[in-house]
Amino acid sequence: MSEQDIFYNNILDDIESGALVLPTLPEVALQVREVVDDPNATAAQLADIIVTDAALSARLLKVANSPLYRGRVPIESIQMAVSRLGLSMVRNLVTSLVMEQMFQATTSRLDKRLRELWEHTTKVAATSQVLASKISGIKTDEAMLAGLIHAIGILPILMKADEDGDLIRDDRKLDQIIDNLYPKLGATILKNWKFSPELIEVAAEHKNLNRNTLDVPADLVDVVQVAVLQSYNGTDKAVDPVTLNNTISFQKVGADTGFSIEELDEDSEEYQEALALFNM
Repeated sequence: MSEQDIFYNNILDDIESGALVLPTLPEVALQVREVVDDPNATAAQLADIIVTDAALSARLLKVANSPLYRGRVPIESIQMAVSRLGLSMVRNLVTSLVMEQMFQATTSRLDKRLRELWEHTTKVAATSQVLASKISGIKTDEAMLAGLIHAIGILPILMKADEDGDLIRDDRKLDQIIDNLYPKLGATILKNWKFSPELIEVAAEHKNLNRNTLDVPADLVDVVQVAVLQSYNGTDKAVDPVTLNNTISFQKVGADTGFSIEELDEDSEEYQEALALFNM
């Protein structure tokens, strides 16, 4: 058994024994999801939960009135936002807006890692939202959430590495462990959160460049996979052109393998607006 297999099994043992608790969604997000899952839920019930969190309420109102979502009439209350946007969209937006609360560190090395991870996932989320806006059948709010949670499996690895002490200081070894293990752990976390099968598949499959689904329409995995690969352009993680050209998700999403959001003038403003949602 390899060192990585041992590390992965130790993490699973820690999760099962309670020694390492899986990341949990903030309470307000859990309450919102519970209400939305109730077929008899009303906009008023959902609004009553959201208004208990003043900071979240302010951010949600700002998002609802942003160019990405606003209508002709300004949204002036949370209940109006829920009624205008719909329960499902508000659930996804709330989950996305509170996600940053899980990226909190107790040591400087862990803090650096978590900041880098948050910056990466917000960029992927913003790109995913822009891509989804051009694709029929994919909701932009779902694509944004999918981008935010695609690498959630990295969190328990970083927690375990920080406990170890030595591993958090060995960037090369830690990066290798993360790269090989985080998709499987991410799927485990999202199953625990009772997320949809589509979002669980994003965590599990977005790194699979051999995923062959050309016979079905583009899905969230395709969108996030393209967004992740685009985020690597110009970095030491950049994938070689031959591999990119053989990655079916680009064809399904309708994106050029060398594209950058900044180069797409018509999308640049939309990308900046989407990214700004996480920097209020």
